[in-house]
Amino acid sequence: MVEKYLLLTPGPLTTSETVKKAMDFDYCTWDDDYKKITQSFRHSLLEVAKVSSDEYTAVPIQGSGTYGVESVISSTVSADDKLLIGINGAYGKRISEMADIYGIDHVDLVVDERAPITLELVKEYLDKYPDITHFAMIHCETTTGIINPIDEIIPYVSAHGIVTIVDAMSSFGGVPINVKEDKIDYLISSSNKCIQGVPGFSFVIARKTVLEATKGLARTLSLDLYDQYAEMERNNGKWRFTSPTHVVHAFYEALKELKEEGGVEARHQRYVNNQKHLATGMEELGFKVLIDEKYQSPIITSFIYPTAEFDFNEFYHELKGDGFVIYPGKISQVPTFRIGNIGEVYDEDITKLLIAIKEIMK
Repeated sequence: MVEKYLLLTPGPLTTSETVKKAMDFDYCTWDDDYKKITQSFRHSLLEVAKVSSDEYTAVPIQGSGTYGVESVISSTVSADDKLLIGINGAYGKRISEMADIYGIDHVDLVVDERAPITLELVKEYLDKYPDITHFAMIHCETTTGIINPIDEIIPYVSAHGIVTIVDAMSSFGGVPINVKEDKIDYLISSSNKCIQGVPGFSFVIARKTVLEATKGLARTLSLDLYDQYAEMERNNGKWRFTSPTHVVHAFYEALKELKEEGGVEARHQRYVNNQKHLATGMEELGFKVLIDEKYQSPIITSFIYPTAEFDFNEFYHELKGDGFVIYPGKISQVPTFRIGNIGEVYDEDITKLLIAIKEIMK
């Protein structure tokens, strides 16, 4: 039997007992009470995004966060469009792979995984490729833990009449984002990240006029974003296909808990405090942070191996025995591992983690 441990990962993450308990009920997907829950969380997501239901809608999609991203890429970018993708990690590359699979004309703006996408680079590419119609980028690239400046880049891109797509998988709900002010047309996130629910569905916050113009563009049935939206509008929150009912109720509870904590700003501050405590403590133990502090997100932190002899697998299993689960590294240039601090993780948990690591490193 696996002992209970704290997930120090960028999602799935450790959830509250009340979120877990919310799954202890079997809903019918057709029932009006269940549809009301879906409608309620759709409205709550718009509040978190700081947008109104007049201009935006929230559309859940069954599956992991990647399903949500693929839903947007496959059903809103036409064969006549051209997509520019900002890439500084594995998740930007994944969007490029999707574009390849669907035969979408695209240009990849690739930078080193340890550096952010910049407005200057985006300007260069837009000047070089004036036929760009859509632009996609990652907000928090958890390959390394870097945060990209969407608030600088997206408004500029939008001002050029380009449809904007932001993968905010690991940041929405934990980092303040004003979707309207930032001129985001599609923002994608997931139930099991900073909202602190459990895995099972993703969601897209979409500008209605932009989404409604994509009717009939979808290349798949189940990932048709417009059709999912249309069905929910027509039938008061009914999903087109079987939805993860237990996950939905857990998410509904998690959104209430986000509000009770003080909203995104309060949760962001807790995450920031966790990250700073973690980074400072790890550096005192001889570990170096990979990403420059000014680009570091409060979601997950990459640490460089302290010595050439460092055995991550041994380190991982010893930490797991102490009740903590972390992530291996995901870049090739430098040997790293990653520690997340989102979910039901607090300052005292970071203190206990650092004590455990200190003992292991002896």
